[in-house]
Amino acid sequence: MRKAHKWQIEGSQLLMMLLGSFLLAFTYYHINFQNGLSEGGFVGLALLGKYLFDLPPALSMIVLDIPIFILALFLKGRKFIVSSLFASMMFSAFYELCERFSPLTLNLHHNLPLVALLSGVLIGIGAGMVLRAGGATGGDDILSLIVSQWSGIKIGTVFILMDAIVLMISLFFLPFAETMFTIMAVLISGKVITWIVNYGKRDLAPVRVPYGMKKKTARA
Repeated sequence: MRKAHKWQIEGSQLLMMLLGSFLLAFTYYHINFQNGLSEGGFVGLALLGKYLFDLPPALSMIVLDIPIFILALFLKGRKFIVSSLFASMMFSAFYELCERFSPLTLNLHHNLPLVALLSGVLIGIGAGMVLRAGGATGGDDILSLIVSQWSGIKIGTVFILMDAIVLMISLFFLPFAETMFTIMAVLISGKVITWIVNYGKRDLAPVRVPYGMKKKTARA
């Protein structure tokens, strides 16, 4: 029987990342894009670059992602990079499928609070599943994870802060109502991400056993 490499991904992790990536792609296209919500993180920065300097968003995303992936290779290891590349490719593929072939149209322009709620919950679940499986769908997700582990701040809170910074800048250039409801969606998704990533985990302090008790246990 061939021994598995440390960086190989388990089947359950692959399935969770597939589901999470699909949910993210579906929500970004059918909920956010079709109803005019803005974007935070690196996607929001790329869109601002297109709006202000006519830079191609695809190129901007690559320029932003590459240094973060290199940093993560040293800080998180090869398995995390493999998982993140897989999740990123699946997200891009699913988004392309939604954009080209999906007949579904969710026109909720008349109810932006509902759009923000759906966006926040679904993106939170999707991103949380990918992170819980040991990957990320982009450089901004990886950066949020690194900052969270370095600072001790909850992962969802870091997502909120990073997205909020970009969205606050976007207020000067993008429609006010859609940007404000995007901020609402980001606040919801941050809370859901924290819940998904930490669900079922307990930080238990190690129980200290007296040396004499250890000897008695060993003799029994």
